[in-house]
Amino acid sequence: MNREQVRRSLATPLTSPAYAPAVARFTDREYLNIVYRTDAEALQAVVPEPLELDEPLVRFEVMKMGDVSSFGPYVEAGQAIPVRLGDERGEYLHAMYLDNFPATAAGREASAYPKVMGSPALRVDHAALVGTLDYGLERVATATMGYKHHPLDLAEAEAQITVPTYMLRIVPGRVCELVRSQITDITVKAAHTGPARLQLFEHVLAPLADLPVREVVSASHVLTDLTLNGIETVHDYLA
Repeated sequence: MNREQVRRSLATPLTSPAYAPAVARFTDREYLNIVYRTDAEALQAVVPEPLELDEPLVRFEVMKMGDVSSFGPYVEAGQAIPVRLGDERGEYLHAMYLDNFPATAAGREASAYPKVMGSPALRVDHAALVGTLDYGLERVATATMGYKHHPLDLAEAEAQITVPTYMLRIVPGRVCELVRSQITDITVKAAHTGPARLQLFEHVLAPLADLPVREVVSASHVLTDLTLNGIETVHDYLA
């Protein structure tokens, strides 16, 4: 394999890349979002500057991807933190856990999503929507929400999903930067809200509980079709 062939390669292994050279289109992407209040000091310890905090809030999310081009179906769970960069309000993606390796590898390598492997799930249990996250054999999060109790305005739901997101892109000794992405190609098919609860359990390798739940602020259940956009650098820590 010559130099130009190597330069054109997407990822390793060279003869069978970990993910496909395709833009992922999500059909029937389902969200369970629970926004909760946590300790301000705990947030300050994990949010990198120049991002700033206004309120000590965290959004726990479980996303069920029923049909994704190139990846197939999978489930993802994690934490996003409302932040501000200058005058722009968005979310810092703190941690994401997936049950699909190609989606994990592509998210980390082609973009900068903080993705690692885990075992998330989203299901309906009688009259409750239930989202869970296991790491190995241990439960680290359980979220429940009343199933379709109240309609949520579709424009409000779209605003929740399309806020700018910030992530850290790190290649030791070479790259250390804050990047930004934003979903713009989206159709919201359905949205509801209702009462919700969230439990986080201590685990050294999945430390979601380091941002403890003090009060559940809001919850939403949203069904969408969307395409993820690329990333842009907004701050270079090595410059």
